[in-house]
Amino acid sequence: MNHIATERRAEASIASEEPEAMFGVFSPSLYADRVKVYPRAVSGRFRTVKWTVLILCLALYYIGPWIRWDRGPNAPDQALLLDMVGRRGYFFWIEIWPQEIYYITGLLILGAVTLFLATALFGRVWCGYTCPQTVWTDLFMLVERWIEGDRNARMRLDQRPMSFDKAWRKTAKHAAWLLIAAATGGAWIMYFQDAPTVTMEMLTGAASGGTYFFFGLFTTTTYVLAGWAREQVCTYMCPWPRFQAAMLDEHSLAVTYQAWRGEARGKHKAGETWEGRGDCVDCRACVNVCPTGIDIRDGQQLECIGCGLCIDACDDIMAKVGRPQRLIDFVSLANLGRRSKGLPEVRRLVRSRTVIYSTLLVLVALVMAAALTMRHSFELNALHDRSPLFVTLSDGSLRNGYTLKVINKTQEAIDLKLVTSGLSHAQMFLAGTTDEATESIVLPLEADAVGEFRVFLRVPRASVTSASMPFDMRLLDPNGREVARYRAQFNGPNGGH
Repeated sequence: MNHIATERRAEASIASEEPEAMFGVFSPSLYADRVKVYPRAVSGRFRTVKWTVLILCLALYYIGPWIRWDRGPNAPDQALLLDMVGRRGYFFWIEIWPQEIYYITGLLILGAVTLFLATALFGRVWCGYTCPQTVWTDLFMLVERWIEGDRNARMRLDQRPMSFDKAWRKTAKHAAWLLIAAATGGAWIMYFQDAPTVTMEMLTGAASGGTYFFFGLFTTTTYVLAGWAREQVCTYMCPWPRFQAAMLDEHSLAVTYQAWRGEARGKHKAGETWEGRGDCVDCRACVNVCPTGIDIRDGQQLECIGCGLCIDACDDIMAKVGRPQRLIDFVSLANLGRRSKGLPEVRRLVRSRTVIYSTLLVLVALVMAAALTMRHSFELNALHDRSPLFVTLSDGSLRNGYTLKVINKTQEAIDLKLVTSGLSHAQMFLAGTTDEATESIVLPLEADAVGEFRVFLRVPRASVTSASMPFDMRLLDPNGREVARYRAQFNGPNGGH
């Protein structure tokens, strides 16, 4: 009978292959139809860990925009905010300005290296537990089970003709999915705008067109990817499974079927001997609970996300038939071979790749910490006038013009004193004022803002000794402490005086 079924499947496959109509050449299809996966609910250690991680990730995501952080009267009080309009990034007490984008770069590098290290040690734990696709797909499947039932009930429901019972269950499921997707899209928008404000604007129709567009975009992508695409994202869309193999070695943990113990597989009845056969009873429990629908007994596969649910399912079956658990286990290929030979396991956490990743992780973290520690509250930049480079005044002295931009990263308005060093008898004044030229001027700065000033610097002709003289512009706070410095040039005629 088996060979007959095989022949029929082959015939069906041949029949589905369409010839090229234009050239009359036989051309097999390059794409296979999707086989819908119906994962069965399972309980156990790894399922508990997945629920815990899921709840934690969702809580952080949905609650994050609503956390408040007092930064003063003129600053947003949202702890986590990427303010595109104000061109600021806020992370609790840290405020990132546009010119400090390297902090974001460092954070991304930190995340990437951490992922590399976790993969080298524990395999695809990111894919199986913390990837957004996994988290939201798990949530969508949970809602699906609540409404349509477990694996067998869902399969029967899909095979039944349309009825009132089927219609209301399908409608309720998709309505719940859309609500979750809308909450997800709305929460994402709140990381870019004040959460209470944008929520009220969206509910009252006062939000901008861009806000509604991105809300719809993220709602749609969440609904499609977690509700419809599911395992197809992991198998075909995500690049991570393709290059994660470069980070794995024989000592990396992976979900593995221990064929040396499970084969030869076959059905087993109570009371039968276990002599001459393996522990696998070919129940397919591992396949039925897999969110990507693969058979882990076929070996390492690109589709496996390393969630470990097949371990929970297999452990439950082994307990029922009275055999040792962990026929499927998180084990490295090296220790799998040692187990098959009856040798003790050896766990090598310290390896060349883990040392490299750990070193990079520490270095990037130290650089980030040092950069944040040495971060200045004020910055000074000066742009010299390009034309004319200098002006000769009636008394013979030379004047240079500068456009100063001073950044105040604090939440308080302040008056800073501008002075120079390295330029003899220099005097300055602000453009547009009637003030006399003095050795220093006061620059008033608003809180958390950039101040722009036009400054003229005058130096006696006798003090100009070259065509370009370097000097320092310095900013002093009300206590006389230097808070910023800029190396500038004072231009004069060729040959100086």
